[in-house]
Amino acid sequence: MDILVTGATGFVGSRLVPTLRDAGHDVTALTRDAASYDAPQGVTVAEGDLLEPGSFDDALEGQDAAYYLVHSMEGGGDFAERDRRAARYFTRAATDAGLDRVIYLGGLGDEEDSLSEHLQSRREVEYILSEGDPAVTVLRAGILVGEGGVSWRMVRQLAARLPVMVTPRWVDTKCQPIYVDDAVAYLAGVLAEPATAGETYEIGGPDVLTYREMLRRTRKIIGGHLFVFPVPVLTPKLSARWVSLVTDVSADIIRPLVKGLRNPVVVSDDSIRSHVAPQLTSFDESVRQALATRAERRSTTATATVETVEPDRTTGTDQTSEGRATETEAAGGAEA
Repeated sequence: MDILVTGATGFVGSRLVPTLRDAGHDVTALTRDAASYDAPQGVTVAEGDLLEPGSFDDALEGQDAAYYLVHSMEGGGDFAERDRRAARYFTRAATDAGLDRVIYLGGLGDEEDSLSEHLQSRREVEYILSEGDPAVTVLRAGILVGEGGVSWRMVRQLAARLPVMVTPRWVDTKCQPIYVDDAVAYLAGVLAEPATAGETYEIGGPDVLTYREMLRRTRKIIGGHLFVFPVPVLTPKLSARWVSLVTDVSADIIRPLVKGLRNPVVVSDDSIRSHVAPQLTSFDESVRQALATRAERRSTTATATVETVEPDRTTGTDQTSEGRATETEAAGGAEA
């Protein structure tokens, strides 16, 4: 099949593109800056911005299906309005191009629980995409565990840097994290199952945890113990400030993420397993693999720095790019 992947340079898209290629599909990766994208061998690159109507229409021509893996929260400000505009522009162009299917990765959460603005935006994108002619398959997920994920980065840094935490009540909210490679397996799998077209499914890992348990188990795997003390008087605003001081995640991203932590993000319907059933990775093993990937990347970066930079100019900074607006990870739940 001819497949277009939007958000191809992001946390999920960068893993999905080679997976689809290896499955035998002809993959086109849509990016806003083709010159800076090191595409996997055999993948076609198209340049376009979903917030600029007409800039990506050519990329949709001749495609059988497209993955919608974009989210504009990293741009700060009114991300919900940008998400609405991007979804509308894409839906219109996908309909005009005659696409058969669109596959979207959205967020878990029950609308009866008064979803946060972040989670509500994810849900609204679902509805906008469904207004077009292509059959839309929606996968709703919570936190994706994996190196490069914003929510995982926040969890990892909190667990690693603070042996004692004073937290709001959201620390006891339940969630169902999933390893990013397992989420990618679901995304690739539904494409091969025609029965999933036009349907909505929930995906998650094998462990249902509270955020307190997530933090403690992550800290244990990193090394050491973590003591967490919930304090009811800590508001989401104060909590966001606290997290922004402890981690290097942008405050523009932290604020909507923290507000979403009060919403339980747990799978209530696992009917997806009757169509696509990858072997799921436990939370602890997901953490180990994410940490191993991080260590490998840091080692590779350090080696490259030594080889390309004069010794007296090398630095020890740890700077990680998590993607840009409309080309970021697109998981749901507490994910960005």
